[in-house]
Amino acid sequence: MAHPGRVRPDACPGVFATHDAADGALARIRLPGGRVRADQAEVLASCAEELGDGSVHLTSRGNIQLRGLSRDTGELAARLTSAGLLPAPAPAHERVRNYLASPLSGLTGGLVDVRDTVFELDRAVRARPELAALPGRFLFALDDGRGDVSGEDADVCWRALDSSTGAVLLAGRDTGERVPFAGAVDALVRKALWFLEVRGSAWRVRELDLRLGERLPTSPGVPIGPFTRDDGRTGVVGAPVLGQLAAADLRALGEVVVTPWRSVVVPLGLDAPGLVTDPAAPGLGISACIGRPGCAKSRADVRADARAMMPRVPAGVRMHFSGCERRCGRPHEPHVDMLAGSEEYQKGTA
Repeated sequence: MAHPGRVRPDACPGVFATHDAADGALARIRLPGGRVRADQAEVLASCAEELGDGSVHLTSRGNIQLRGLSRDTGELAARLTSAGLLPAPAPAHERVRNYLASPLSGLTGGLVDVRDTVFELDRAVRARPELAALPGRFLFALDDGRGDVSGEDADVCWRALDSSTGAVLLAGRDTGERVPFAGAVDALVRKALWFLEVRGSAWRVRELDLRLGERLPTSPGVPIGPFTRDDGRTGVVGAPVLGQLAAADLRALGEVVVTPWRSVVVPLGLDAPGLVTDPAAPGLGISACIGRPGCAKSRADVRADARAMMPRVPAGVRMHFSGCERRCGRPHEPHVDMLAGSEEYQKGTA
């Protein structure tokens, strides 16, 4: 088992345990499958405007962060709980509610519709008190068969193989176990309980010394631009610049699905304020950590540098700007690493 001497505590932020950033407290709000109802979008927007910095920040796990908060997050927790965005009555599970689900499931493509199943999984996890001890980085995934969320970053995943059966994966590798769609939730909960038994000091399944099968083929993230739903209606996928969306734009979007690629699925219509919806837009593949002044450890205002770089970076090129060696928010797929202070960074931003 890897990292046998690790003693550093799990510092993944939530709402009840925020991260103390240079610009105030940072709260991470877990969204099962990235799904946000219109009324919940209104609450998130109001919290960002009245309690935070006026924006919602998308994460690489399909969640949302609020920044610039006061250290007392009691009001934030109350608002989010009333909107169904925090687990009640099981707040101990808040930071372990990390669930990916294929963002276009039930809208277009896929072998099964996992939209309701991800909420069933959330209820099952919260019903097991012992699962509150999972690390805050442990990640569940429900893949509807297209292979978009079943990669190695998911610790445990059920991936549809046809309309009735799926494979159970650990860290993106096939365990050989085949489980009916109706048993997907039970299988994932069982694997999470197993991880708690064997984890030692490991935070992720990939840190364990396991003999598993092959990786199943994966597909790239949800493409930017309009799409035709299976019911004939039209939706659109767009990305806010550097994953930061103004509260007013979120409110105007209404119901959305936040993806693990810092983009947003708007299920109905083409109106997408605050989002880039042209797949050929330059700089679309650029991301960045918060940088200065939001982070005291950053060596540069990486967001300003990233914005200046965007017109020169063609669509399809993945590039991530980091203010320090922690490289917060870096994408999982191959990308150009722009580390502040490095020679490459100086050349790129000159």
